[in-house]
Amino acid sequence: MNRIIREAKPTDITDILQVMEAAKGIMRSSGNMQQWGEGYPSKTVITADMEKNGAFVIEDDGAIVGYFAFLASPEPTYSKIYCGSWLDDEQPYHVIHRIASYPDTHGIFSDIMDFCFSHDTNIRIDTHKDNLIMQHNITKHGFNYCGIIYLASGDERLAYQKKRNKQKV
Repeated sequence: MNRIIREAKPTDITDILQVMEAAKGIMRSSGNMQQWGEGYPSKTVITADMEKNGAFVIEDDGAIVGYFAFLASPEPTYSKIYCGSWLDDEQPYHVIHRIASYPDTHGIFSDIMDFCFSHDTNIRIDTHKDNLIMQHNITKHGFNYCGIIYLASGDERLAYQKKRNKQKV
């Protein structure tokens, strides 16, 4: 396995959407029937990630096996948090959205975390209450549950944050 993470290109969109469909299958088979309804994430959403220089693919031996968005703050839906609070609501942060991979590809979440924390020490992430797999990965990687946020659509999400101390060079 020769895994790399690189910025996504417009020519990757077909492969990215195939990964998204596979990830929806994982969600449905684990009981998460509501998250990522029909047509989401769309080509428009992925293109918007690209326009913000925040769209990334994970490749194994040159084949795209995963996708995620890594976007600089502010995240509008994170401006209000309910039933809790952010660990730090003052410093800039990055947010991770739309993590997806094929079911037979393992270690993707860890690879994404390594990549993201090499670029920022203050990261936020959210997930659907029925996405038990994602909740497990988020807490396993040291994120703290902070409360509930609401998407622009009004859908509720569980919100997490992790801050690392900056390493001295």
